[in-house]
Amino acid sequence: MHFSPEIEDRLNQLQEKYEAMGQDMNSYLDGLLYADFLTYWDYIHLDTLLSLQSPKTPFPDEEIFIIYHQITELYFKLALHECKQIAEASQLTVEFFIARLKRINRYFGALTHSFGIMVDGMEKEQFLKFRMSLLPASGFQSGQYRMIEIYATDFINLVAKDKREELQQATIDEQFEYLYWKFGATELSTGKKTLTLKQFEKKYSKTFIELGKAAVTHNFNTLAKQFEAASELTPELRNELRQLDINVNVNWPLSHYKSAVRYLNREPEDIKATGGTNWQKYLPPRFQKRIFYPWVWTDEEKDNWGKAWVDDVLSGV
Repeated sequence: MHFSPEIEDRLNQLQEKYEAMGQDMNSYLDGLLYADFLTYWDYIHLDTLLSLQSPKTPFPDEEIFIIYHQITELYFKLALHECKQIAEASQLTVEFFIARLKRINRYFGALTHSFGIMVDGMEKEQFLKFRMSLLPASGFQSGQYRMIEIYATDFINLVAKDKREELQQATIDEQFEYLYWKFGATELSTGKKTLTLKQFEKKYSKTFIELGKAAVTHNFNTLAKQFEAASELTPELRNELRQLDINVNVNWPLSHYKSAVRYLNREPEDIKATGGTNWQKYLPPRFQKRIFYPWVWTDEEKDNWGKAWVDDVLSGV
C-alpha cells in the first residue's frame, strides 16, 4: 500500500514522539485501530448532562429554574477558564489580556440577555410554591461567581463600602470578614448570619482567602495598572475593563433585581428570598458601589454608579 508524503511525514513524527517517551508506537496504533469512532453524545457526556436535573416538587417550572442555574454555572466556568489564563500567563501582553476580557464580557453579555428566562419564563404561583422546597439554598451561594470577582480586582474593592477606607491596610484574612456579600445574608435586626451564609462560608472560605492571597499580584486591576505604569494601557483595554465592571457589577445584579421584583415583590411586605438574603439592599448597584476599576471612571460616574442603567434594566417590571 502506498502512503502519501503527508502520511509518511505524520508517521515519522509519531515515531519520534513515542521514541522520545520510550514508548512503542505500534501499541498505540493498535489502540487507534481498535477504538470506536467518537460520537457527539459521548464526547460531551450528553446523557449524563441531561440526567442532572432533580426537581424537589411536581411543579413543571422548577425544572426551568434548575436548568437555567446550571447553564449559569457553566458560563461562570467559562469565565473562570479565561480568568486563570490571564492570571497565569508567563508574559502577559495587552493583546492577550484584551482577547480574554472580551471572552468574559461575551459570557456575561449572554447571561444578562438570557435572564428573561428567569424574569418571564416561569409562572409566579409555581415559583412561589416550589421555592419553599429549596430552603436555605440560594443563588447567593455561587462560589464560582465569587472567584470571578476575586480574579477581577483587588480584594479591598470587594469589602463593604463603609469599611473600605478603614481596612485599606488590613490583611486578606481581615478583609474577608467584611466582604460586601456577607451583609446580603445577615439578619438586619440581630446581625446574625443566616444559615445560607454559614453553609457558604463553611464550604468556600478557605478557597476564597487562598485565591485572594494568590491574586494580589495577578488580579486584573493590578495587571491593568502595571500596563498603565508602562504607558501600555490602550483605549481598547480600558474599554474592556469598563465593560467588565458594568457587566458584573451593574447589569448582572440588576437582572437579578428585576427577577426578584417580579417574583418576590408583594404589598405590603416583600417576600423573603430563599436563603434569607436581603435582596432589596444587596442587589441594587447604587447601594453597594462595588467597582472593580475605580480609576477608569470619573468621579461623576462613580457617584452615579448604576443609575444610568437602572431605568433600562428595570423597564417593564
